[in-house]
Amino acid sequence: MSDLLERLRERGWRLTSQRRVVAEVLDGDHVHLTADEVHARAVERLPEISRATVYNALGELVSLGEVVEVSTDGRAKRYDPNAHRQHEHLVCSGCGLIRDVHPTGDPLEQLPAGERFGFTVSGVQVTYRGLCPACARG
Repeated sequence: MSDLLERLRERGWRLTSQRRVVAEVLDGDHVHLTADEVHARAVERLPEISRATVYNALGELVSLGEVVEVSTDGRAKRYDPNAHRQHEHLVCSGCGLIRDVHPTGDPLEQLPAGERFGFTVSGVQVTYRGLCPACARG
């Protein structure tokens, strides 16, 4: 499970009831929800929470570096609370399901010096694609 709530408490982020609900909805492993999905789940817990409040909280969490925006193939942005754990994503080309994966090895080492074109490379994003079991059956 992610430690989003604990990180926010340690940072002193004011956890109003609305912010707490957004953070609770996002907390966990393999969580990659759209803003609309976060809002729908937040409304189940706190019916009066507005869409604007959810969007504002998500924007603040991204600005703080506590949540990462994930975009795949022009689909809606998704929000990943595992911002402090090195991982890549496995994306279903059919339904868009996203799972966190932890490959071994350093992807920076796989880029030969001759292919860096003088860049000082500071990071790498790898996205694995395929079909999830449900889409592969269907």
